[in-house]
Order: sequence, then C-alpha cells, then structure tokens
Amino acid sequence: MPFTLPSLPYSFNALEPHIDARTMEIHHGKHHNAYVTNLNNAVAGTPAESLSIEEICKNISKYPVAVRNNGGGHYNHSLFWTIMGPNSSGQPSGKLLDAINAAFGSFDEFKTKFNAAAVGRFGSGWAWLIKDASGKLVIASTPNQDNPLMDVAEVKGTPVMGIDVWEHAYYLNYQNRRPDYCTAWWNVVNWSEVEKRF
Repeated sequence: MPFTLPSLPYSFNALEPHIDARTMEIHHGKHHNAYVTNLNNAVAGTPAESLSIEEICKNISKYPVAVRNNGGGHYNHSLFWTIMGPNSSGQPSGKLLDAINAAFGSFDEFKTKFNAAAVGRFGSGWAWLIKDASGKLVIASTPNQDNPLMDVAEVKGTPVMGIDVWEHAYYLNYQNRRPDYCTAWWNVVNWSEVEKRF
C-alpha cells in the first residue's frame, strides 16, 4: 500500500480541554484511516500508486472523484495533526508574524478573518492560510476534502496551516457551535510547525 496513516505526534488527550481525546481518537483512527484505505484502493494498479500525495493533489482533475475525496482527506489530515500540539505559544513570531501583519494588518485581524472563513464555510470543508504564487499570505476555504494545492481550487497556493471544519472534527465537544470550536482551536496551534511550513 503506497499511503499509510501517520502516527499522531502527541497523545489523544494532549489537546484537551480544547479538543477532547475521544474526538481525536475517532478523527485520527477512524476518519483519517478510512481516507488512507480508500485512497489506496482507488489508486491500486494505476500510475498514481508511485506518486506523492502532493503530486496527486496538484493534478487532481485527472483523477476519479474517489481519489479527489480520499487523497484530499489524507493530505489535509496529515497536515492538520502536525500543526496542532500541546503547550501552544499562542502566536507566531519572526518572519511569519511579519508576513501576517503585512498581509492582514495585525495578528488579531488575521485571526478574525481566518475564523470568518472557517465559520462561513457552508457544510463540510476547511479554512486555510496559504502562500500564493507570489509568496503572499492569503486566507482561503475549500469544500469537502479539497485543498489549495489542487488544480481545481478556487484559490491556489501552498497550505501553511488549515483548520478542519467537518463536524467530525468537533461535534462530540461542541455540537453545532462551530464558532466556539474555531475560537478554542487557536489554543492548540503549533506555531513552530506552522513557521516551518511557511
């Protein structure tokens, strides 16, 4: 099987009280695992078996919908786990903070706009901070398991960070209160990892 479920870089309960252990266990072990299994089944016996998930995403329009949905799910979640962690510093520093201030005016303004993209995504999807082709930081949102790497994305770029706003990411703890989940999520952002991606 070309694709595997990455291990979580922390324990299931490490993000409590903001994201509960049961949600993490189901989200990683069931949802992400299903995307990996279904992606492997969808690419079995095709040239896509030998490609990276990034290469597949960049040319997603060439693939069946099963590859788009499950490949996106695998890429998005693999990024999501790494940009969260316990003991968050609360905000970025250095070049990333400078770039955020330049693009959005201030870190607080950035958070407001990012939350608006996350809360405003109708149905299931993601909100992203991306670097566009010119190197500028842009906030975008995508439906379902699409991402800004995909050649079908409305706003294209390289994801620096993203928040999962599918209900499976927050429903056990927050029910229909997506805004509360989005606000709490800032407490678990692993800024050093986001800075590396930037």
